[in-house]
Amino acid sequence: MKFRHEFKHEIDYADVLALRSRLSAVAQHDENSINGRYVIRSLYFDNFDDKALLEKINGVNCREKFRLRLYNGDVSYILLEKKSKINGLCSKEQVQLTLNEAKSIIEGREYNAKSENPLLNELYIKMQTQLLKPKTIVEYTREAFVYPAGNVRVTLDYNIRTGISCVDFLNPDCVTVPAGDTPVVLEVKWDEYLPSVIRDIVQLPSKHTSAFSKYAVCRIYG
Repeated sequence: MKFRHEFKHEIDYADVLALRSRLSAVAQHDENSINGRYVIRSLYFDNFDDKALLEKINGVNCREKFRLRLYNGDVSYILLEKKSKINGLCSKEQVQLTLNEAKSIIEGREYNAKSENPLLNELYIKMQTQLLKPKTIVEYTREAFVYPAGNVRVTLDYNIRTGISCVDFLNPDCVTVPAGDTPVVLEVKWDEYLPSVIRDIVQLPSKHTSAFSKYAVCRIYG
């Protein structure tokens, strides 16, 4: 499991315009972007006590969360992801699922003990032992830039929407609504070091590191 550094800033659209221009001069758009952006839809899991939500709100040092994710509504490429945070460092494990596997998880079908996928097995086991279940859809637009030195990834996320109580993650007609008056979220991730050229670009006056959570703000309706 590889851990990476990460920080977040809550920014406004004037910052987006400046960052977009500066980053385009030195970094490349993510290869999966369409006209520089794409739409992410995630389905987050939690238990009856909202363990993942409360650990995030309370700043628990060691925590994890599971989610399903797809891009631009393409159900031919669905990911199961587990994101962990320990001592301020983040890691992400992921595996591609078949459409049937994704449906099975969402519908809570019987656990398949013969799966050779350890991450999928872990989720199934925790759905049984910790009573994890689909909780809410989180959807937003992302602009992503990559810079090879330091394995840097800079993202601008906006138009954050929630599925309210809908967990029909694979249904393109599932209604989502704005998750309140949310800011644009700047995220910067890197490995061992953050190159000075990127550090200088993403330093914004009067902006401070934030603990903003898309999952938390999308739980405003329950």
